[in-house]
Amino acid sequence: MFRAPTATALAISLSLLLASPVPANDGFGGLSATGLHFAQTDAIAMETEDLFISPDRIRVTYTFRNLTDADVTGEVIFPLPPISLQALMTSDFNIHDGDRDNLVNFTATVDGQPVPVTIDRIAVIEPPWDDTRPLSAQYDTPGTDVTAALRAANIPLTIDIKSLTDALFAKTPAERTALTAAGLAEFYDGDPAQGMPAEVWPLWSIVLRHHWTQTFPAGQTLTIAHEYENRPPGGLFYWQHPAEEGWASDYATRYCIDESTSRGLAKRLAPSDGMGIAYNIAYVLRTANSWAGPIGDFRLTLDKGAPENILSLCADGVEKTGPTTFEIRKQDFTPDRDLEILIVTPPPG
Repeated sequence: MFRAPTATALAISLSLLLASPVPANDGFGGLSATGLHFAQTDAIAMETEDLFISPDRIRVTYTFRNLTDADVTGEVIFPLPPISLQALMTSDFNIHDGDRDNLVNFTATVDGQPVPVTIDRIAVIEPPWDDTRPLSAQYDTPGTDVTAALRAANIPLTIDIKSLTDALFAKTPAERTALTAAGLAEFYDGDPAQGMPAEVWPLWSIVLRHHWTQTFPAGQTLTIAHEYENRPPGGLFYWQHPAEEGWASDYATRYCIDESTSRGLAKRLAPSDGMGIAYNIAYVLRTANSWAGPIGDFRLTLDKGAPENILSLCADGVEKTGPTTFEIRKQDFTPDRDLEILIVTPPPG
């Protein structure tokens, strides 16, 4: 169902793991998504934004106009949310195995020409989880920067858990004490006689920021496009109609699941006793508010991936455009909330 969200729905932030009646290890973590960030400016307007979101891909094309008679130069930034190393150690995560510099294969073009993108990697201690914290805060204030401390301790800024824990176990007792005192790691000796191995827990998260320096020519338009792999969280999903459990009511509010959609979910998942796979896609739209004025022409295309999948979100003006696609168009659009999209698939086979 597509309708304007209630105040309750807007207050619910995305959790890294799927909230469901099954154990947490049946869910998988993932990343929320966003667009390009730029320092707050009245000089550059976003004339158009064409956004495509599917379970595995995000593409965005923007047309910007410099409203002034002078060139404007600044840093264009595409950040990823913090990646919790503890989450990587305790649950499956919707990213590829190991590590790589360009984690989500981010690419960008300006007026059709590829641009070289710098990727910075920092480490942060995230604030305690807060249900009322807006999704955009992951990008604006991800946490306390501990990059320098880790580099000084010769600890790699990697999400490869094996190489990271090897590096931490290699530390001397004095070094381990210093890391513990700094709130960076916790070490446990274990008990070999009881079959309990030693453990180490890194307490920081990794943030990747893609960026490049961009000049917007005086009085002219510029087309910037970027795309990357979508890696949303999700996991096993159970649904029955009517939805009676508390978590199901929360889901219905968060994703505007109405009577018709609830019946559709139950019918689609009936052959598997109500079980399926859910993807919880979150996309921060409000970064567009850093540009001058509203978005002149906004188009959102949603692709649910397969005709048998079911999609639900809180939004107005959604039109079905194909077997798997839906479209939203807005004129002079100022985003006042971010997108939270539920896609439910029947189980494989």
